[in-house]
Order: sequence, then C-alpha cells, then structure tokens
Amino acid sequence: MTGVNGTAPGGAAARPVRVLLAHDQPMMRSGLRMALTGAGGVAVVGEAGDGVETLALSRRLLPDVVLMDLRLPRLDGLSVTRSIAGSGLPVRVLILTMDDADEHVTGAVAAGAMGYLCRDVPAEELVAAVRTVAAGGAVVAPVILARLLTRLAEALPAPATTAAAPALETLTDREREVLAHVAKGHSNAEIARALTVSETTVKTHVGHMLTKLGLRDRVQAVVLAYETGLVRPGG
Repeated sequence: MTGVNGTAPGGAAARPVRVLLAHDQPMMRSGLRMALTGAGGVAVVGEAGDGVETLALSRRLLPDVVLMDLRLPRLDGLSVTRSIAGSGLPVRVLILTMDDADEHVTGAVAAGAMGYLCRDVPAEELVAAVRTVAAGGAVVAPVILARLLTRLAEALPAPATTAAAPALETLTDREREVLAHVAKGHSNAEIARALTVSETTVKTHVGHMLTKLGLRDRVQAVVLAYETGLVRPGG
C-alpha cells in the first residue's frame, strides 16, 4: 500500500510500474516513452518493434504492463496477447491502437487484454490506465465501452428479475447520477461538466460509489447499472 506521496509505509519508495512498449514505429514508441516517464511512477523497461520481439521481451523482462498496438509485424497483437495470457506470466496487456471496431475490442478482451484505448487518448489518461491495469483493474475507452455495453444490455434479462437492484439503495442521489453517467461511457471530465462540479468531486463520488457497491472498477459499475435498469440501451 502506498502513501499520499507515492511512498510505501515506512518511507520506502514505491516500485514504479514497469512497462514494455510494443509498436512498429520508433517515433511512436519515443512519444509514448516521454508521456509515460514524464508523469513519474512509471518506468519503460523495454521496446519492441514486432510481435515476436514483444513476446520474447515479455518473457525475459516480465514487465507489469505491455502497452501494445494491434498491428505488429511478424506476429499480430492479438496473437501476442493470447500467448502472454496463456503463459501464466505476471504480465498484463493494454492495447493502444487506432482500430476501435467492436470485433477488434472483443477479440482483444477474449485474447486476455486488460485494457483497450484509442491512440488519441490524452497523456494523463494513458498513464492512469497503465497504473490501473498494473494494479489488476481493467480499462476501456469510454466511447468504446458505451457502444459495447449497449449491445450487452440488450442481451441481459429484464432488470426486475435481478437481485442486484437493492444494492443501488445504498447510494446517494448524486452517486446514482454519477453511476448513470459512468454507465453511458462518460469520462470524469465530461461528468464534471454535466454536473457543474470539479473533476476531483467526481472522482470522490466514483470512489464512494464503487466502495458502497463492492465493485473493483468502472467496468463492473457499468455492467451493474445496466443489470439493475438504472440505464437502458439508447437511454
């Protein structure tokens, strides 16, 4: 457990998140390295320009997170993800790509990826995603998540038949409102604008909401919101 200044109890410095970059364009890797290391708490331990090299370095370096494009020479990103996930290595995969088609996202998740982001994600959100994935969470770009969960919601049973609805009674009206925004794929910044509050306030509400509902991350919160009927497809 780390303290407010990123130090472990007793004053020891927290270990940085170790990241392996996998992209076939050196300039892209250089930009990612600058974005990640500039925030502090993240160390880029290696770079790979193709899928075969990515897999080899993942096995040798054992990074916490492999930040990887889907389009890699010699061995594509989905195959690399599948190999890493199936190997039992303590390595998590976060996809960062221009390909946001639903079939690519579901394919990556099925292969074992713990995150899927579009390449135009702001640097601070990318760093936050890397940390979340390293800590065991899952991250999907809000616009992609909203699209996929709308499809998921259409296949869910009627909300009246679920036992999860009473759990929402523990939330305040504002926390339920925040949950509804999260379920629609809105970012903290978008929620803050909609509710006319600060992003810090939104983060506080999200944290309280997750704790009360016993959920690990926003993905679980979105699924629960659809299951309970708090939000509906197209709503």
